[in-house]
Amino acid sequence: MPITEVNGKIEIEKTSQKFLGKMKKKTTIGLIQTKVSDSPIKNIENSVKKIKEAARKKAKIICLPELFLSPYFCQTENHSKFKLAEKIPGPITSMYCKLAKELSVILMISLFEKKTSGFYHNTSIVINEIGKIISKYRKMHIPDDPGYYEKFYFSPGDLGFKSVKTKYGKIGSLVCWDQWFPEAARLTALKGAEILFYPTAIGWHPKEKRKFGNSQLEAWITMQRSHAIANGIFVAAINRTGLEKIKNKKIQFWGNSIIIDPNGNIIKQAKSNKEEIIICNIDFKKIETARQHWPFFRDRRIDYYKGLLKNPEDE
Repeated sequence: MPITEVNGKIEIEKTSQKFLGKMKKKTTIGLIQTKVSDSPIKNIENSVKKIKEAARKKAKIICLPELFLSPYFCQTENHSKFKLAEKIPGPITSMYCKLAKELSVILMISLFEKKTSGFYHNTSIVINEIGKIISKYRKMHIPDDPGYYEKFYFSPGDLGFKSVKTKYGKIGSLVCWDQWFPEAARLTALKGAEILFYPTAIGWHPKEKRKFGNSQLEAWITMQRSHAIANGIFVAAINRTGLEKIKNKKIQFWGNSIIIDPNGNIIKQAKSNKEEIIICNIDFKKIETARQHWPFFRDRRIDYYKGLLKNPEDE
């Protein structure tokens, strides 16, 4: 950078002053916590309405929950649900690209992607303020638990972990089950992400809620806080809300969409049982401050981490 010393005084060329003046220091993000209906058209209309509302509230980066265009179909294994998938780019992404350009915002959208015949992914895309898809992440960790039969539908991601530079900050996306894996958060942060977004669909099995509900929710929140602390970044997890039934299966999605600062402080949190748009101002200077005081990146011993590439040894 053209900085010189003249007669004992520091001088910065005008071009550098202009550059420094443009360096981002803050941004505003919006998380859209929504209920999902059986109608994809109604879900699209609802999302567009709420995206516009978030933009009116000055949000510059807006994110929706995982697979928000339909009820969470992974509660059961049903071949007919593959018809919900589409190519990227496709008609749905084209519509959201136009919307992002219209509002001059960054959109993070979660979709059921058809890669090719018989090959599908749970995918998150980033659309920039001029309406172009600038990043695509395919969910890496695929669960197979009661009511979360995702391995039936999705192949594991094959694009790796990503961070993308946008007009309003460097952002990374992981998806739902990814949020339980510290390695995924670390690698996304190492790619340069300043805000880590988790589009999510997580909730309680109603029969278990009384016994395990609070501990499950607190475990989820604790994981998000730990990612923020360990990596010195902002974390934003966006969940759906409401009770969804498919045949005899039920999940009560627990909402609680949350934004956490690099020190692990919860700075915004939605309620568990209603649709909400949470808007939050992000001060990027907090990242540098947190990493100076808690230098976890500096003190990593990468020369001794080869064991992370192995599975546990036999007992």
